[in-house]
Amino acid sequence: MQERMGNPALVLPAAMQALNALSKVPTETGLSPKLLELVNLRASQINGCSVCIDGHWRIARKHGETDERLFAVAGWRDAPYYSDAERAALGLTEAITRLSDRADPVPDDIWDEATRHYDGKSLAALVIAIANINVWNRLNVATRQVGGQWKP
Repeated sequence: MQERMGNPALVLPAAMQALNALSKVPTETGLSPKLLELVNLRASQINGCSVCIDGHWRIARKHGETDERLFAVAGWRDAPYYSDAERAALGLTEAITRLSDRADPVPDDIWDEATRHYDGKSLAALVIAIANINVWNRLNVATRQVGGQWKP
């Protein structure tokens, strides 16, 4: 496959600066980099973004993530490797990523479970992280960016 164009965030440096600045907010708020990489990987799997699927497992490994958890993230509901807080974050990730899949895109039970594990600031940071990876996925998929070329 060949890309349709360069990544729009690289074509427009101001966009890259804004997206990079936004990506720092969740860790600055105190969310675990390992959690954020699981979120990034799961959203990217759902969106079929080969660039981010390939890149985010690499970043997660640099943060000490295990192979078992990385390999099982698509089946997080049934895998024994995740904490309740991580499950809540992954459930919220799936809901926010799949907004058009149901009449109530982010049902109260999913939201309420997230609020059990994350306070106001950390929940806001988690929602921003999910939105940001979805932006990257959409930029990459729409322009057919080639997986494997970005090696973080």
